[in-house]
Amino acid sequence: MPRETLPSLRYVRVHRTAGRTVVEFHGAIDISAALHLTPELDAATGGPNPSVVIDLTPVEFLDCSGLRLLCRARLRVEERGGQLTLVCPQPMIRKLLRITDLSRLFTLSADLDEALGRHASAS
Repeated sequence: MPRETLPSLRYVRVHRTAGRTVVEFHGAIDISAALHLTPELDAATGGPNPSVVIDLTPVEFLDCSGLRLLCRARLRVEERGGQLTLVCPQPMIRKLLRITDLSRLFTLSADLDEALGRHASAS
């Protein structure tokens, strides 16, 4: 039976606003989703001085593959002299970031407006 390839749009929406690239993850972010998200995330974090917001608001589930994506994005942005903010309103995902000690590595915001406002005031 042929394997169906799901479009990356099922898991991600990328847009620019307030001078930042917003990468909005959707649904369950697991190993399958990571295959579709990696190219989109690499494109968003690939240029010089990338200014990126990863919006986890529509995320229902995040496993170690999702954490690996976030760490990869952080490293790519850091290496290029940019700025990365995570929008993470869900208590369970925040708890996961805290338990893994990743919360200290990311700038966390409760919503997109806060993330964009924080960037504007830092500029």
